[in-house]
Amino acid sequence: MSQRITDENVLRAAQQQMLGLKTKNTLSDSSADTVLLHLVKMRASQINGCAYCLAMHARELRESGEREDRIYVLDAWRETSWFTDRERAALAWTEAVTILPNNEVPDTVFERARAQFSEQELADLTLIAIAINGWNRINIAFRNQPVPFMIESNQAVAAH
Repeated sequence: MSQRITDENVLRAAQQQMLGLKTKNTLSDSSADTVLLHLVKMRASQINGCAYCLAMHARELRESGEREDRIYVLDAWRETSWFTDRERAALAWTEAVTILPNNEVPDTVFERARAQFSEQELADLTLIAIAINGWNRINIAFRNQPVPFMIESNQAVAAH
């Protein structure tokens, strides 16, 4: 499958517009929330089938020290006890915002998320979900190819 737009200037312009959607990179100052954000981005990318973003967020999770087994079972997070209540609430919220079942986010999903996140954090989490969905759609539409990477000593490094 070949990339549809090869003019770097055109791609860069679209990317700059997406970067204009300002989202916080963290929900708080904790490193746990950095991992949570990568999990959220990876989960939305799984739903959307975006290879480019899946590779990028898998690499970022590994660089953040995330356990391999949690990355591998992320798409079945409900079936394990490996995710915290906060992570579960964020993943359920991300799925609901990404899929919009019945054109809504169910009240039960909102209540679960609200129990784990402040109003500001929930607004930030929603913008993060919106942003990754946008990135997924750009990368899928233009068939942007993932960047290969290798794992060495539990660290991700770009492959040549």
